[in-house]
Amino acid sequence: MAKQTILVVDDEKDLLDLIEYNLKKEGFDVLKAENGEEGIKIAKEHNPDLILMDIMMPKMDGLEAVKHIRSDDDLKAIPIIFLTARSDEKTEVEGLDIGGDDYITKPISTTKLISRIKAVMRRFEETTEEVNRLEVHDLVIDKDRYIVIRGDEEFQLPRKEFELLYYLASRKGKVRDRQTLLNKVWGDNIYVVDRTVDVHVRKIREKLGDHYIETVKGVGYRFKE
Repeated sequence: MAKQTILVVDDEKDLLDLIEYNLKKEGFDVLKAENGEEGIKIAKEHNPDLILMDIMMPKMDGLEAVKHIRSDDDLKAIPIIFLTARSDEKTEVEGLDIGGDDYITKPISTTKLISRIKAVMRRFEETTEEVNRLEVHDLVIDKDRYIVIRGDEEFQLPRKEFELLYYLASRKGKVRDRQTLLNKVWGDNIYVVDRTVDVHVRKIREKLGDHYIETVKGVGYRFKE
Protein backbone atom coordinates (compact mmCIF):
# COMPACT_ATOMS: atom_id res chain seq x y z
CA MET A 1 0.00 0.00 0.00
CA ALA A 2 1.27 3.48 -0.82
CA LYS A 3 2.39 5.34 2.29
CA GLN A 4 0.50 8.38 3.47
CA THR A 5 2.59 11.53 3.87
CA ILE A 6 2.47 13.86 6.87
CA LEU A 7 4.03 17.32 6.87
CA VAL A 8 5.20 18.39 10.34
CA VAL A 9 5.74 22.14 10.77
CA ASP A 10 7.52 23.12 14.01
CA ASP A 11 10.56 25.20 14.94
CA GLU A 12 11.68 22.80 17.70
CA LYS A 13 14.17 20.55 15.92
CA ASP A 14 14.26 17.92 18.67
CA LEU A 15 10.48 17.63 18.61
CA LEU A 16 10.47 17.46 14.81
CA ASP A 17 12.94 14.58 14.90
CA LEU A 18 10.98 12.76 17.62
CA ILE A 19 7.68 13.05 15.77
CA GLU A 20 9.34 12.02 12.50
CA TYR A 21 10.84 8.91 14.12
CA ASN A 22 7.52 7.79 15.60
CA LEU A 23 5.46 8.52 12.50
CA LYS A 24 7.88 6.55 10.35
CA LYS A 25 7.58 3.63 12.79
CA GLU A 26 3.83 3.74 12.09
CA GLY A 27 4.44 3.53 8.34
CA PHE A 28 4.01 7.17 7.35
CA ASP A 29 6.29 9.20 5.10
CA VAL A 30 7.31 12.45 6.81
CA LEU A 31 8.14 15.92 5.52
CA LYS A 32 9.49 18.61 7.86
CA ALA A 33 9.44 22.41 7.94
CA GLU A 34 10.62 24.84 10.62
CA ASN A 35 8.26 27.78 9.97
CA GLY A 36 4.99 28.62 8.28
CA GLU A 37 6.52 29.95 5.06
CA GLU A 38 8.58 26.81 4.56
CA GLY A 39 5.54 24.68 5.44
CA ILE A 40 3.42 26.29 2.71
CA LYS A 41 6.21 25.85 0.16
CA ILE A 42 6.63 22.15 0.96
CA ALA A 43 2.86 21.60 0.99
CA LYS A 44 2.60 23.06 -2.53
CA GLU A 45 5.45 20.86 -3.75
CA HIS A 46 4.27 17.57 -2.21
CA ASN A 47 0.53 17.87 -1.40
CA PRO A 48 0.72 15.83 1.85
CA ASP A 49 -2.13 13.75 3.26
CA LEU A 50 -2.12 15.69 6.55
CA ILE A 51 -0.34 18.69 8.09
CA LEU A 52 0.71 18.87 11.74
CA MET A 53 1.13 22.58 12.50
CA ASP A 54 2.76 24.42 15.40
CA ILE A 55 1.56 27.99 16.09
CA MET A 56 4.44 29.96 17.59
CA MET A 57 7.14 29.99 14.89
CA PRO A 58 9.44 32.56 13.25
CA LYS A 59 8.81 34.20 9.85
CA MET A 60 5.17 33.07 9.74
CA ASP A 61 3.20 31.58 12.61
CA GLY A 62 0.94 28.56 12.25
CA LEU A 63 -2.33 30.47 12.28
CA GLU A 64 -1.24 32.67 9.38
CA ALA A 65 0.10 29.63 7.51
CA VAL A 66 -3.22 27.81 7.83
CA LYS A 67 -5.09 30.87 6.51
CA HIS A 68 -2.88 30.75 3.40
CA ILE A 69 -3.37 26.99 2.99
CA ARG A 70 -7.15 27.23 3.32
CA SER A 71 -7.27 29.96 0.65
CA ASP A 72 -5.27 27.87 -1.84
CA ASP A 73 -7.50 25.78 -4.13
CA ASP A 74 -4.86 23.06 -4.45
CA LEU A 75 -4.25 22.75 -0.69
CA LYS A 76 -7.47 23.76 1.04
CA ALA A 77 -8.81 20.20 1.45
CA ILE A 78 -5.74 18.88 3.32
CA PRO A 79 -6.61 18.01 6.94
CA ILE A 80 -4.67 20.10 9.47
CA ILE A 81 -3.97 19.45 13.15
CA PHE A 82 -2.58 22.18 15.36
CA LEU A 83 0.07 20.90 17.81
CA THR A 84 1.05 23.77 20.05
CA ALA A 85 2.04 24.93 23.53
CA ARG A 86 -0.70 27.60 23.31
CA SER A 87 -3.39 26.24 25.61
CA ASP A 88 -5.65 29.30 25.90
CA GLU A 89 -9.23 28.89 24.73
CA LYS A 90 -9.16 31.99 22.51
CA THR A 91 -6.30 30.63 20.37
CA GLU A 92 -7.88 27.18 20.20
CA VAL A 93 -11.18 28.62 18.98
CA GLU A 94 -9.37 30.79 16.43
CA GLY A 95 -7.36 27.80 15.18
CA LEU A 96 -10.46 25.70 14.67
CA ASP A 97 -12.42 28.59 13.14
CA ILE A 98 -9.80 29.27 10.44
CA GLY A 99 -9.75 25.64 9.34
CA GLY A 100 -7.98 23.41 11.84
CA ASP A 101 -9.45 19.90 12.02
CA ASP A 102 -8.09 19.26 15.52
CA TYR A 103 -6.21 21.21 18.18
CA ILE A 104 -3.71 19.40 20.41
CA THR A 105 -1.85 21.01 23.31
CA LYS A 106 1.76 20.09 24.03
CA PRO A 107 3.04 18.03 25.69
CA ILE A 108 1.28 14.90 24.45
CA SER A 109 2.51 11.32 24.26
CA THR A 110 3.44 10.12 20.78
CA THR A 111 0.94 7.26 21.17
CA LYS A 112 -1.95 9.67 21.73
CA LEU A 113 -0.71 12.00 18.99
CA ILE A 114 -0.64 9.20 16.42
CA SER A 115 -4.10 8.08 17.52
CA ARG A 116 -5.47 11.59 16.97
CA ILE A 117 -3.75 11.81 13.57
CA LYS A 118 -5.30 8.53 12.45
CA ALA A 119 -8.74 9.64 13.69
CA VAL A 120 -8.59 12.85 11.64
CA MET A 121 -7.43 10.91 8.58
CA ARG A 122 -10.32 8.46 8.93
CA ARG A 123 -12.77 11.31 9.28
CA PHE A 124 -11.32 13.01 6.21
CA GLU A 125 -11.58 9.84 4.13
CA GLU A 126 -15.24 9.44 5.12
CA THR A 127 -16.02 13.09 4.34
CA THR A 128 -14.25 12.91 0.98
CA GLU A 129 -16.28 9.88 -0.01
CA GLU A 130 -19.56 11.68 0.69
CA VAL A 131 -19.05 14.33 -2.00
CA ASN A 132 -21.32 13.42 -4.91
CA ARG A 133 -20.23 15.96 -7.54
CA LEU A 134 -16.58 16.52 -8.36
CA GLU A 135 -15.20 19.18 -10.67
CA VAL A 136 -11.63 18.30 -11.60
CA HIS A 137 -9.72 19.73 -14.55
CA ASP A 138 -12.28 19.95 -17.36
CA LEU A 139 -14.44 17.09 -16.01
CA VAL A 140 -17.57 17.06 -13.90
CA ILE A 141 -18.00 13.67 -12.23
CA ASP A 142 -21.59 13.36 -11.05
CA LYS A 143 -22.15 10.44 -8.68
CA ASP A 144 -25.88 11.06 -8.35
CA ARG A 145 -26.37 10.46 -12.09
CA TYR A 146 -23.29 8.26 -12.65
CA ILE A 147 -22.14 10.34 -15.59
CA VAL A 148 -18.98 12.22 -16.53
CA ILE A 149 -19.37 15.58 -18.28
CA ARG A 150 -16.74 17.36 -20.35
CA GLY A 151 -17.97 20.49 -22.08
CA ASP A 152 -20.96 19.44 -24.17
CA GLU A 153 -20.07 15.74 -23.97
CA GLU A 154 -21.55 13.23 -21.52
CA PHE A 155 -19.90 9.88 -20.82
CA GLN A 156 -21.92 7.03 -19.34
CA LEU A 157 -19.20 4.76 -17.95
CA PRO A 158 -19.90 1.26 -16.64
CA ARG A 159 -20.37 1.27 -12.86
CA LYS A 160 -16.91 0.08 -11.79
CA GLU A 161 -15.09 2.29 -14.30
CA PHE A 162 -17.06 5.27 -12.96
CA GLU A 163 -16.39 4.36 -9.31
CA LEU A 164 -12.67 3.88 -9.97
CA LEU A 165 -12.45 7.25 -11.75
CA TYR A 166 -14.44 8.91 -8.97
CA TYR A 167 -12.28 7.43 -6.21
CA LEU A 168 -9.02 8.54 -7.84
CA ALA A 169 -10.34 11.98 -8.81
CA SER A 170 -11.59 12.66 -5.28
CA ARG A 171 -8.00 12.14 -4.10
CA LYS A 172 -6.32 14.15 -6.83
CA GLY A 173 -2.54 13.86 -6.69
CA LYS A 174 -2.59 10.99 -4.19
CA VAL A 175 -1.06 7.67 -5.25
CA ARG A 176 -3.16 4.59 -4.50
CA ASP A 177 -1.84 1.07 -4.96
CA ARG A 178 -3.86 -1.60 -6.76
CA GLN A 179 -4.89 -3.47 -3.60
CA THR A 180 -6.32 -0.31 -2.05
CA LEU A 181 -8.25 0.41 -5.25
CA LEU A 182 -9.60 -3.13 -5.31
CA ASN A 183 -10.72 -2.87 -1.68
CA LYS A 184 -12.32 0.57 -2.06
CA VAL A 185 -14.02 0.04 -5.43
CA TRP A 186 -14.75 -3.69 -5.52
CA GLY A 187 -14.86 -4.40 -1.77
CA ASP A 188 -12.49 -6.43 0.35
CA ASN A 189 -14.82 -9.43 0.45
CA ILE A 190 -14.87 -9.87 -3.33
CA TYR A 191 -12.06 -11.77 -5.02
CA VAL A 192 -10.62 -9.99 -8.04
CA VAL A 193 -7.03 -9.77 -9.21
CA ASP A 194 -4.74 -6.73 -9.53
CA ARG A 195 -5.02 -6.94 -13.30
CA THR A 196 -8.68 -5.94 -12.98
CA VAL A 197 -7.61 -2.41 -11.99
CA ASP A 198 -5.26 -2.14 -14.97
CA VAL A 199 -7.99 -3.20 -17.39
CA HIS A 200 -10.47 -0.67 -16.00
CA VAL A 201 -7.90 2.14 -16.11
CA ARG A 202 -7.17 1.28 -19.74
CA LYS A 203 -10.89 1.43 -20.60
CA ILE A 204 -11.28 4.81 -18.86
CA ARG A 205 -8.31 6.15 -20.83
CA GLU A 206 -9.80 4.88 -24.09
CA LYS A 207 -12.99 6.86 -23.43
CA LEU A 208 -11.68 10.04 -21.76
CA GLY A 209 -8.05 10.19 -22.89
CA ASP A 210 -4.84 9.17 -21.17
CA HIS A 211 -4.05 12.55 -19.57
CA TYR A 212 -6.15 12.16 -16.40
CA ILE A 213 -4.95 8.99 -14.67
CA GLU A 214 -1.21 8.58 -14.25
CA THR A 215 0.59 5.27 -13.74
CA VAL A 216 3.15 5.32 -10.91
CA LYS A 217 5.48 2.44 -11.75
CA GLY A 218 5.80 -0.19 -9.06
CA VAL A 219 3.06 1.41 -6.94
CA GLY A 220 -0.28 2.08 -8.61
CA TYR A 221 -2.24 5.02 -9.99
CA ARG A 222 -3.13 8.63 -9.26
CA PHE A 223 -5.37 11.26 -10.78
CA LYS A 224 -3.03 13.94 -12.11
CA GLU A 225 -2.71 17.32 -10.40
